[in-house]
Amino acid sequence: MSKDLNKITAEKTLKFGGIEVFTTNIQSKIQAERIVQILESSFPKLKINFDLCETELPYPCGHTILRVEDNEINSEIIISIIKQSGFMCDILEDKVCK
Repeated sequence: MSKDLNKITAEKTLKFGGIEVFTTNIQSKIQAERIVQILESSFPKLKINFDLCETELPYPCGHTILRVEDNEINSEIIISIIKQSGFMCDILEDKVCK
């Protein structure tokens, strides 16, 4: 892959100055705290917030919300870290679950 294509790919996954919202299948406070520790050690400037939603629907309709705030957010790396920790994770999309 060329350097220019790598740069474009990195720029697509890097969000500048804002908040990114992810869905995960993290279900407990202990699991959420462990992920927060991992993300904070990798990205010390991130402001991280979890909303643990209890629902009986399967993922992705039944999910936990992870909000991340910083001047630069690399969504791809955050998703990769969470998935490597054994959980599902995606950027929140507008959709209706039934």
